Amino acid sequence: MDALSDALRAVKLSGAVYLSAEFSAPWCVEGRVDAVLFAAYLPTYKRLIAYHLVVEGSLRAQIAADDASTIEVCAGEILVVPQGETHLLGSASGLRPASFAQVATDEIETNAGEVMNLKYGGGGARTRIVCGFLACDEVLSNPLIASLPRIFKVDVRKGGAAWLESSLRFAAEEVGASRTGRAIVLAKLSELLFVEVVRRYVDTMPEGQKNWLAGLRDRFVGRALQLLHGKPAHAWTVDELAREVGLSRSALARRFTDFLEQPPMQYLAQWRLLVAAQQLRDGVAPITDVASDAGYESEAAFNRAFKREFGLPPAGWRRRERQTRNSPNGP
Repeated sequence: MDALSDALRAVKLSGAVYLSAEFSAPWCVEGRVDAVLFAAYLPTYKRLIAYHLVVEGSLRAQIAADDASTIEVCAGEILVVPQGETHLLGSASGLRPASFAQVATDEIETNAGEVMNLKYGGGGARTRIVCGFLACDEVLSNPLIASLPRIFKVDVRKGGAAWLESSLRFAAEEVGASRTGRAIVLAKLSELLFVEVVRRYVDTMPEGQKNWLAGLRDRFVGRALQLLHGKPAHAWTVDELAREVGLSRSALARRFTDFLEQPPMQYLAQWRLLVAAQQLRDGVAPITDVASDAGYESEAAFNRAFKREFGLPPAGWRRRERQTRNSPNGP
């Protein structure tokens, strides 16, 4: 099993494009999806990933109150804020930001839930961007999301992917049109683009990083992750995993922990619970089957482990999740 695909599948993304904006210098806005706006697009989700595709011009971006995070983003690049933190977008650094609510009050009141159009700024150099967010279920701390920087960009023009460039042109055309169903088309496209953005980020990560994504690129840790994800219910031991990988037991444990900050069996235990939570949330299988699929020999042991992680036994957690999903007001 491809561990990256596995983690992306576990994120369970749901996308929404909410804004097509044309800014003119000087300008600066605070990028933050508040509860009202979030509820209008994806009401049953809590956690979001913000992104901005620069169609024309350029901008400077940073995490709010963190000048060291400032990066320049140009046309053809996608800016991603994986934890959905408040961030600033502007024509230059040091400008006083306006809140999104201030500059888009009319659009929010009349068009929330659709792709909103906005023009704002001082009349100078123009920048066009498409803004959206991807929401994911807040189950466990997904190792993929946790490994991404707080803010980063990816140049989608590089890499020879003609389909991606065509998709981005299509997205820009859809945003500028008033065609029926454009919101759902753009939402699905944004989910696909995020997958490609992550893949490209992994390919261009600087050497020397130590996290889950860097572990994927390591010959030995990446193989170990592939094995664990491929057979999560298998009764793995560090000795067996080390033999399969081609290292000594101590060398694998040391290398794995160096990249992921936890030993292999601890990682496996957390991943099993994430897989189990997905099954409980999305399926109707009996608890005994979910426990077995997650590698637990007894339902009692599974119940104890699950409750330690989530605060509720599996049956109670499943019931709560379904009630939350079925609530008209979301969580």
